[in-house]
Amino acid sequence: MKITKPRGTRDFLPEDTRKRRYVEGILRQVVKNWGFSEIITPTFENLELFTLKSGEGVIGELYNFTDKGDREMTLRPELTAPVMRMYVNEMQAYQQPLKLFYFENCFRYERPQKGRFREFWQFGVELIGSKRMDADAEVIALATEMLKAVGIKGDLNVNNLGVIRHLLSVLETENQSKIMRLVDKKDYEGLDNFLEEINAPADLRQKLIELISLTGNDAIAKARDILGELPEIDDFQELLTMLDAYGVEYTINFGIARGLDYYTGTVFEIYAEGLGAQNQVCGGGSYQLIQLFGGGDVPSTGFGLGFDRIMEVCELETPDDVPVVIIAKDSTRLDAIKAANELRKHMPVYNDLMKRNFKAQLSHANNIGAKHVIIIGEKEVEAGKVMLKDMVSGEQELLVIDEVITKLTNK
Repeated sequence: MKITKPRGTRDFLPEDTRKRRYVEGILRQVVKNWGFSEIITPTFENLELFTLKSGEGVIGELYNFTDKGDREMTLRPELTAPVMRMYVNEMQAYQQPLKLFYFENCFRYERPQKGRFREFWQFGVELIGSKRMDADAEVIALATEMLKAVGIKGDLNVNNLGVIRHLLSVLETENQSKIMRLVDKKDYEGLDNFLEEINAPADLRQKLIELISLTGNDAIAKARDILGELPEIDDFQELLTMLDAYGVEYTINFGIARGLDYYTGTVFEIYAEGLGAQNQVCGGGSYQLIQLFGGGDVPSTGFGLGFDRIMEVCELETPDDVPVVIIAKDSTRLDAIKAANELRKHMPVYNDLMKRNFKAQLSHANNIGAKHVIIIGEKEVEAGKVMLKDMVSGEQELLVIDEVITKLTNK
């Protein structure tokens, strides 16, 4: 019986994995250069961790299960909640701000489609302990720098939810939350209907519709025209001034929202070309989750990069890591093993494991795209050297192993 992979998952072949690891390595280097430290959380968590964060409705999207101890568990659908849980459990005594990052797989039980899988990878950053715009600006600048490092020019849209929350503060909390969800979904017809249903003041309705339509360089000035001078708008301007100092290009977009109450201020999204309708590759903002999980009143800001979507549009050339191939005769196989042992301290090496004849070994080296082969025959062994052959030019040189290492590694 042939068993296939589960729906919504993927196998990554060597060439796919090589490119993914290469791009991952670039992202890791960037985030480490910004002073962030890597963390790892469990692949599964208590189900309550995510229902507390997102409500009972999220269960339909989860790979949840009851374990043998009758505990309600789930594979993690994202990593912000686990990181906040880890902070409350383990890190409250650490010096702040904490600058953390992760790169892990996540799971969602949803209909697979282009760019969306049931198992997917997320590269994320969490900065815990600072409520200053400095923290938000650094996190946003880091997100854009990471994308730039892998050759993706993102379209950054940024907003401050404090502005819209100030406007809605005269409404009941439940109604504010519903409005934020509708704005987040860009369901403007539903928003009109709901504002009518709750009999929202006409002045508020008009200001809200005007506000969420504001985009572009003059959006801050227009927001002040609509709402007057507000500390939330001043905070937003401070953030933008810092982004200018970082050299970050952005679009002010008051229409970006979050449907969850724990998002408090800055929110941002980054879009990339070539992904169709599902073109968001990064989303983030500032939030207050730690209290929800039993910790103190500690602010956080962070983002998640959709690694799979990045790989769809990333056009970086992966460095060649085809091994050097050793070609030996049956009588020199043990000498080939010894030579491989020495060479592998410096480079990838392929040694024949099929007892192919000389011609077949050379043909195999050609087939895998080897740039160099090392020939070890009786004459080479007798001379205490090996024959290095350039498979592109055809040139051959009789060298000792140390000379081969110097030549191929440029050391």
